[in-house]
Amino acid sequence: MEQHALRFATRAHGSQLRKYTLEPYIVHPIAVAEIVRSVTHTPEMIVAALLHDIIEDTPVQLLDIKIKFGANVAQLVAWLTDISTPFHGNRAVRKELDRQHLALAPAEAKTIKLADLIDNSVSIKASDPDFWKVFRAEKIRLLDVLKEGDKTLWDRAASLVE
Repeated sequence: MEQHALRFATRAHGSQLRKYTLEPYIVHPIAVAEIVRSVTHTPEMIVAALLHDIIEDTPVQLLDIKIKFGANVAQLVAWLTDISTPFHGNRAVRKELDRQHLALAPAEAKTIKLADLIDNSVSIKASDPDFWKVFRAEKIRLLDVLKEGDKTLWDRAASLVE
């Protein structure tokens, strides 16, 4: 299932590039999956890590994920997908809405989100000091609701925003 998810995510993200590194976008989901793999995890968590941005960034729908990878993976991806839209207001309002959504997520989804924060923090901190200030403040607030995720990853994510 993991190789199928990797191929699916690679096709879905296509020619997208990471904003700060200009690497193929799939490098990020692979990095997130590898971070998740470094702690206690399930196969579904690895698959969800590979697919975590697919709903926000591609035409793929949650139903597609459920059909191809099962309800458990789809549920994790749903928890990891931002629920806010520009209709909800400015960035601060949207990030708070997404934070409240993640606060209700199961520990497995929070562990994947911590891995996502770790990978994003490294590239943003190194590449965009001005945006890092905004991102850092958002992540400090987000860490408050991710404490049920893996403790090792929480500590690692927290150390990156110090």
